[in-house]
Amino acid sequence: MGRIQACLLVAALLAAAPVARAVPPAPQPQGGRAVVVGADRSYPPYEFLDEKGQPAGFNVDLTRAIGEVMGFTVEFRFGDWAGIRAGLADGSIDVLQGISWSEERARRLDFAAPHAIVHHAIFVRKDGPHPRSIEALAGREVVVFGGGIMDEEITRAGTAARVIRTQTPADALRLLASGQHDCVVLALLPGIYLQRQLGLSNVEPVGEPVRAERYGYAVRKGDRELLARFDEGLAILKQTGRYDAIHARWLGPLEPRPIGWQAVARYAALGALPILVLLGASVAWSRSLRRLVAQRTASLQREVAERERAVAALREHQHQLVQAQKAAAMGVLVSGVAHEINNPAGYILLNVPTLKAAFADAQEALDARARERDLKLAGVPYARMRDEIPQMLDEIAEGGRRIKRIVDDLKDFARRDDAPRLEPMDLGTSARAAVRLLEAPIRAATSRFELALAPGLPRVRGNPHRLEQVIVNLLLNACQALPDRDRALRLSIRHDPVAGEVVLEVRDEGVGIPPEHLARLTDPFFTTKRESGGTGLGLSVSAGIVKEHGGRLEFGSQPGVGTTAALVLPALREEGAA
Repeated sequence: MGRIQACLLVAALLAAAPVARAVPPAPQPQGGRAVVVGADRSYPPYEFLDEKGQPAGFNVDLTRAIGEVMGFTVEFRFGDWAGIRAGLADGSIDVLQGISWSEERARRLDFAAPHAIVHHAIFVRKDGPHPRSIEALAGREVVVFGGGIMDEEITRAGTAARVIRTQTPADALRLLASGQHDCVVLALLPGIYLQRQLGLSNVEPVGEPVRAERYGYAVRKGDRELLARFDEGLAILKQTGRYDAIHARWLGPLEPRPIGWQAVARYAALGALPILVLLGASVAWSRSLRRLVAQRTASLQREVAERERAVAALREHQHQLVQAQKAAAMGVLVSGVAHEINNPAGYILLNVPTLKAAFADAQEALDARARERDLKLAGVPYARMRDEIPQMLDEIAEGGRRIKRIVDDLKDFARRDDAPRLEPMDLGTSARAAVRLLEAPIRAATSRFELALAPGLPRVRGNPHRLEQVIVNLLLNACQALPDRDRALRLSIRHDPVAGEVVLEVRDEGVGIPPEHLARLTDPFFTTKRESGGTGLGLSVSAGIVKEHGGRLEFGSQPGVGTTAALVLPALREEGAA
């Protein structure tokens, strides 16, 4: 009877099994050309160039395997991390095969399902301090891999007294081993791999990992088709077991190894039958507990990650609230000062016409008096004062009108606009108002300022006060970048009829911006001028305003030559146009 049941069970399983079908080879992505994969040349064991200069590592073998199963050719492009990320941004690289996920990065990149979880740890000298958490880094000198996820996290946390960035993880560990600085925050497996490879016996990881980050493939925003290929290939490798083999080859030797079953069997064989029975029961119970512990651990890790993100978001909101309060206080101050200045300016504008009329009425009597004898006014001959007094009064009136315009611009700039209404407007008007507002800083920064507005510019849809704030930020940054007054500064507006856009450019001949900083210019609280009072919010707020207007900010720079910042907005179509 048992054999009959077994046969029926086998038959049922065979009937339920899916029928194998021939699957045509997947089409080559990217129009038939090879997929260009960017990788860090010195991030073992994930990706690196070996002693022969050939690509090697866990990510490399995984990418090659995905290319094989999905039927496309892979071209590896190795370099320093900043250059590789820039290559993805400018289109010379199609995909990054190893990058940690973060909320900020997800705004600019699309991520595949993670193919690994990378744990980050604090490495210390054995005879040095032993901080065991990110919070414990307060007041210390911390070395990080420049541009890596921990560089961004620690910089955002702002607890370390000093952050030292290196080009490679190996450089970071060498600095620590040589007795410099307090600790290194680095991915655990690359740190262990390099510690062994370089023979750094005085360096060790301390405590438990401080971060666990999702790690995998990423493409430029919107390149969903290529991302789907890598997701599908990764799923196939996991189902066929090739992923486990690659993982075991590269990462297995560095990860903690559990006790093998052979050792357990050897020890169990030394005992009697009751011990074997107890051991079997213990193993079954242990497996059950491990499953429960693993589930609970995963749940706790998710909760911790969510809490950390919430804390980071709260800190960011607190910083923004402080800046918003400062801005609100400045708005109140400007309104009060504007009121106080407007009163004397009003006296000037009201009284000058009366003075001009009075002088005109007295001029005939003064002329007669001057013919009788030598007449002087304020010690100056009347013949000269007769022409200069009307000019002086005109200059006083013009000065009063200028004061009123400047005060009005200040009040407009400081005006609170909770729900800005977008309406057709002339971008050139906002540009002129910003230049008037910054006349003194511009005059102090350069003797070669140029305002060039192309004729016949179409209007854009926007809020004049908010766009004026963006232009003021761009002009202030340009002024601060000029090392002396002989360097030029140019503000221009032109129309691009092909793209249907109005382009405002602020171009300076200043010190320029390093390439590794260009991609982070609009990140909140990122600034290279913190020592001089920079908050890192100006361009971040400006980027948000421009996004509300359906436009974009673009930056180009060459260190030592200058920087160009472009505000690009959609042009309004002319009424009656087809």
